[in-house]
Amino acid sequence: MPLPLGGAIRGNLMWRTLREIDWANAWKEHFHVERVGHVVIRPAWRAYKLRAGEVVVSLDPGMAFGTGQHPTTRMCLLALQDVVEPGDHVLDLGAGSGILAFTAVALGAKDALCIDTEEQAVAASIANAGLNGMSDRIEVSPVGSIELAAGKGPFDLVLANIIARIIIALAPDIVKQMKPGAALITSGIIGEREEETLVALAAAGLKFETRLEEGDWRAFVHRAR
Repeated sequence: MPLPLGGAIRGNLMWRTLREIDWANAWKEHFHVERVGHVVIRPAWRAYKLRAGEVVVSLDPGMAFGTGQHPTTRMCLLALQDVVEPGDHVLDLGAGSGILAFTAVALGAKDALCIDTEEQAVAASIANAGLNGMSDRIEVSPVGSIELAAGKGPFDLVLANIIARIIIALAPDIVKQMKPGAALITSGIIGEREEETLVALAAAGLKFETRLEEGDWRAFVHRAR
């Protein structure tokens, strides 16, 4: 029946029963196996039969960024397959779910340090390291930024899938953590900020090597001199 509000009739009160949904897990229906080059990202709740020549990383990202479905992550995964060397000591800055660090180790890196400013990312990286049997090769720092890498390097490979503004700001500090000849993979860079990011990385003393592009997003590979 109509309900009075301030002396005026504004509408009818209606109700209906909604089906209960587990919203915390409903997104998993849309997270499928992702192939990038010869790397396969397998959601932890999906079965997958390994094919010859493939490397499989199992993942439950939870609330953290990094499933392999976003262009910025895919470009990093592609670059990793060309850059990582057996025995590399890796820094994953802005690790999110840890997907890039686990992939680096699966491709032959000796170990990796994951750093992120978000608590859910730190928790996801720890959980996923166990899921992939890499807990002894993956170190996950407490919540924080690059200062947590002090005393842990220098590194053979640094991964920074963040955003242009942070990459530009941290470029000098990133270089300090790199061995001579070490590789840096940066991503999360929107096209309109490409030039200023390249300028900042060059100013920090890095040598440009490779550019990747997907839609509006850019990724780069640089080398320490």
